[in-house]
Amino acid sequence: MSIAPASPPASAPVVRLRVPTDEDALSWYRIFDDPEVMEYFGGRRADFSVYEELTARQRRHDAELGYCLWTLTDEDDTVLGFTGAQPWPHTHYGPVGATEIGWRLGRAAWGRGYATVAARATLERVRAAGVSEVVAMIHSRNARSTAVAERLGMRRAESYATPRGQEAHCFRLEL
Repeated sequence: MSIAPASPPASAPVVRLRVPTDEDALSWYRIFDDPEVMEYFGGRRADFSVYEELTARQRRHDAELGYCLWTLTDEDDTVLGFTGAQPWPHTHYGPVGATEIGWRLGRAAWGRGYATVAARATLERVRAAGVSEVVAMIHSRNARSTAVAERLGMRRAESYATPRGQEAHCFRLEL
């Protein structure tokens, strides 16, 4: 299933969001094999099995909730990463019970507007699914993701210490 943003500005990139496939686990594994991309996620990509489980979980979320972390592609169907929403996946810290919006792109896609356009499409989809508020948990030093959250109209709320002892800011947006 593809989800296109509603009438993006002429300068905005074309994005496609689709439910992740088994093959996307390998694409994500390769794209996220970059210390800069993974700087705020432990500094290195996860094992391949983690991406296999993540894509399978996202397929379940889409079937059950109508949204997930979708595979993000450009107009040529090149996989750029993911953007979407999911229930906050942790029970021991953070905004437990919230719907988290998120994005992670390979470095080649940075600075081109893909994350913002795809996140706006995500907001439309979760709003249509009946979600009334979303959060974004962002590492305190991640200026790029903070900028995306602010472009979406999200406002910084509380902060949390992550299990790794890092500070993460919770941004919130009522839909």
